[in-house]
Amino acid sequence: MLGTGAEGVMAKQKKLVIIGANDFQNRLILKAKERNIETHVFAWKSGDIGEKTADFFYPISIIEKEEILNKCMEIQPDGIISIASDLASITVNYVAEKMNLVGNGIESSIISTNKYSMRRAFEKNGDPSPKYYRSDELNEDVINKIEYPIIVKPIDRSGSRGVTKVTNKSDIMDAIKRAKEVSFEKKAMIEEFVDGEEYSVEYISYQGKHTFLALTKKYTTGAPNFIETGHMQPANVSTEILEEIKSIVTHALDSLLIKNGASHSEIKINTKGEIKIIEIGGRMGGDCIGSDLVQISTGYDFVSMVIDVACGIMPNMTKVCEPKTAEVHFIFGVSDMEQLNDIQKNNPEWIYRVSEIEETEEGHEVVDSSTRYGYYILRKD
Repeated sequence: MLGTGAEGVMAKQKKLVIIGANDFQNRLILKAKERNIETHVFAWKSGDIGEKTADFFYPISIIEKEEILNKCMEIQPDGIISIASDLASITVNYVAEKMNLVGNGIESSIISTNKYSMRRAFEKNGDPSPKYYRSDELNEDVINKIEYPIIVKPIDRSGSRGVTKVTNKSDIMDAIKRAKEVSFEKKAMIEEFVDGEEYSVEYISYQGKHTFLALTKKYTTGAPNFIETGHMQPANVSTEILEEIKSIVTHALDSLLIKNGASHSEIKINTKGEIKIIEIGGRMGGDCIGSDLVQISTGYDFVSMVIDVACGIMPNMTKVCEPKTAEVHFIFGVSDMEQLNDIQKNNPEWIYRVSEIEETEEGHEVVDSSTRYGYYILRKD
């Protein structure tokens, strides 16, 4: 449907290309359609919900940058976007740069999706982050000098895939092997283990100006795999700590050449109040953090903001709802389902959304975030 301008001229309907079609991306598809923006969605055909909700769906893998670029040249979109995927953000920035659309550029996508390049950028610019090695840099002398515990992770994956905490020298090679197996580049990183509470920091950027939105408290299974069990906003920290977090993250976003759109920064704060950056993604946080929790806890329509920026419009900072406490809980097994059932019975007013949930009675082991059974989101006073 076309709109009418002030002078009676029919306005051209905007077109938005979305990379990915899963449940997280669907929040973006639905928001764009709510705004009367035509949605063109690219993803490998696998029955994801976005295949059905998109105005136009193209069964092309999100890593096929050239094929997607060629199709986008035909579509001539006003913007291209993906909200919770490092892999998709590479394609987004590639196509955006080639078509002169709003993005962060190919160089930024490289240093914000490759953990080794990210660490080097932080080191060069004085951003506080862990000591690090790439697995192919290791030799016997280096291994003997490493102080344990350490974290071994793939150089280019997210969602806790292939992440292991290693406490002694005898386990390091097995951990590296596991990380390489799930790495796209078949490379692993070895990092200093940073003790402390885990948080994430959600920002929106426009033309190089970074605006803080929310601080998220992160809960995980702990060692050895650190799989996220839930998230809560707003996180409870002192005003002084929050201001220091903002200063550190804003500087680090510049280090990664992130100028436009959402960003998701993961940090740790130890008992001394010292802050270290674990990693930063030049995209919205997954696990419903960006797509749902930010709006619940701040009142800001974060999803609509990233659409604005992708289309070259300053993000609208008008609050659309009253802020409340926001939580997402992930289903790992029967006990989590019992907790959800109890909330549905005794506090149904807390329920914001429940995902499709796999049967847990005779289920599988949860080894990373992609193997969790489902989730539910709570909104509380």
